[in-house]
Amino acid sequence: MNREVVVTEALGLLDEVGLDAVSTRRLAKRLNVEQPSLYWYFHTKKDLLAAMAEAAMEPHATAPLPTPGDDWRDWFADNTRSFRRTLLMRRDGARLHAGSTPGGDLARLRRKMDFLVASGVPERDAQMAMLAASRFTVGSVLEEQADTGPGDGAERPADMPVIDHESAFEAGLALLLNGLARRTGM
Repeated sequence: MNREVVVTEALGLLDEVGLDAVSTRRLAKRLNVEQPSLYWYFHTKKDLLAAMAEAAMEPHATAPLPTPGDDWRDWFADNTRSFRRTLLMRRDGARLHAGSTPGGDLARLRRKMDFLVASGVPERDAQMAMLAASRFTVGSVLEEQADTGPGDGAERPADMPVIDHESAFEAGLALLLNGLARRTGM
């Protein structure tokens, strides 16, 4: 057993039982070890959750970085969609991510910011756009993952419309992009 195995199994447990049911006791049972042995790798459950959040974000954290010839609008939209897809890959992925402190590669974030600035987006606007897109995406996925509709045992009231989460996300993303383009005159 090593740290990577513990995180992988913890993510498997998350997918099976959901964030509220993830516990070090359950994880130890899943790994067939005594609970205190997990503290060799993670001193607290918070440390474990942070490592899980970082591992869960790996698909987005390794997505291609923008290149100088890229259109900033297309890249921004693709980057935001990649973030959404990654959050949706895990049960309660948005909840796991929401509260975590980004510990990933800050150089990647700097390259993204530098790309937007080099494309003509003022630095402060680029920072706020990235933050707004991140929070919008997490909020959208939180709602999507919490949606109770047919198939989960809950009945949707007759007057409640069915939400097409992807279309709603794309509409919100377009509003963010259009607002940023207008603000920057691009």
